[in-house]
Order: sequence, then C-alpha cells, then structure tokens
Amino acid sequence: MKIQFWKMSGAGNDFVCVDNRRRKLRLNRRQISRLCHRQFGIGADGLLLLETASKGADFRMRYYNADGGEAEMCGNGARCFARFAQRLTRFKKKVMILQTKAGPVTAEFLGRQVRVELTPPQALQLDVPLPTSQGQITVHSVNTGVPHAIVFVPDAELVAVLELGRELRFHQAFQPKGTNVNFVQRSGTNSLRVRTYERGVEGETLACGTGVAAAALVAAAVHDLRSPVSLKVQGGDTLKVYFARLGYHFGSVKLQGPADFVYEGEMDV
Repeated sequence: MKIQFWKMSGAGNDFVCVDNRRRKLRLNRRQISRLCHRQFGIGADGLLLLETASKGADFRMRYYNADGGEAEMCGNGARCFARFAQRLTRFKKKVMILQTKAGPVTAEFLGRQVRVELTPPQALQLDVPLPTSQGQITVHSVNTGVPHAIVFVPDAELVAVLELGRELRFHQAFQPKGTNVNFVQRSGTNSLRVRTYERGVEGETLACGTGVAAAALVAAAVHDLRSPVSLKVQGGDTLKVYFARLGYHFGSVKLQGPADFVYEGEMDV
C-alpha cells in the first residue's frame, strides 16, 4: 500500500502528516514506528492524521509518537496540523477548532506562525524532592495536555539530557505512564532556554510545544515570570507562551511559533 504524506516542522519538532478523512488508513504500532524511523522510514518525532471531527470542531487530530503509541496531545504538532489542514482543505477562516484526545484546541493563523490555545493545565506540583542517581533534585510538574516534569538548571548546555531525562521519565514518582522531562535555564528577565526528553520518542527532541508551555507556567509560579514568556528550544527557534494567571491557577495558555512544510511524497507501507 502506498500512502501520500507531507513532512512538516514546528521549530524543529518534525512530523509526518497524512490525510485520513476517509478513514481508510489503519496503521499498527509497528508500521507507525517504521514511518517515523530516521533510517528505515521518513523520519519524524511523530505522525499526525487528519480526520473528520464530531460536531463543535473543524477537524480531528490524531497524534502518534515515534514509538507508535497514540498520545493525547502535542503542542507543536497541533500548530503543524492546523497549517496542514488549512492547506489541504483550503480553510479560509482565521481560527480553527481541533478535536484532540486531550480536549478541544483552538488554532489561530498569524502569517507563517500559528498560535494554539492549549487545554487547561492540570495537576501543578511544585518543589518535589526526588532521589536520582545524581542525588536528590527538586522537580516540578504539570500536565499541559500531556504530563511534564520541570527541572531548573544553571546551564542547559551541560545537562545530561539523555541519561537524567530517561531516569526521570521512568521514575517511580510518575508511574504508570511516565512523563516528559524538561531542563530549563533562566536566560533573561522573561526568557528561558529549554531542552526536552520526550516520552514516546525516548530521546531529546529539537522542540516540544507542551513542554515549553509547562516550562513557562512553572517558571511563572516559581520565579514570577510574566506573560508572554520567550523560550529558546534546542533547534534554535524561539517559541512564545501566553497565559492568564491568578495565584497558582493558570488559564488561556497559548503557544505561538512557526509551522513549516518541508516536502511531500509517497511511501510504501
């Protein structure tokens, strides 16, 4: 079977995008993993399927990590998905409503950039001491559509992202599903440098949308950063996170950044 695909990048977070509005495509976990494999497939951090939505949304977004497992949400993926759906369907409105497993997500088109309003954050926890192979460290966590752990570091360039990230991703404190892990450095009055170990990719990615959103919210709670927060990711791009805040409660969380087409093609599955 041949499938037509589009390759997209959101600040270096890359995705294979497929039109599945006719619901004819049913891929198993192994097939998805192979599509995302950088040596044996197209290569991507995840797969996005465009499907028809139920009432109240314009399109349904299905997101699968590179390991083939379906995830509730992906921030950069939602931005790329909105641009993808806009091009394929010739969508003319400035605002698009996406149906996701995490809930409805609103996307706004701003030239080359896309700003998405994420689902309300949940389960904010601050200043939790956790034992690790590198000693006890302070970890914060919040769910911005998917779970994220936040660790503040003095220099993000020196962090052992793969080793410590993997250890925290599978830490007993985050069982049974595990967590994404973000190492965050304050780089200015209202700016951060972020590196992310992504669950499902099982490695460092060049950007993570829900991760930078989680980093911005935790930084606001711990270090009193104000909206919008600028966050430089490993791919070199800078994303912006907007939010409303009342004490430790956050709402209207929005993620803005580039969403670019890279190429399109066909692949045998």
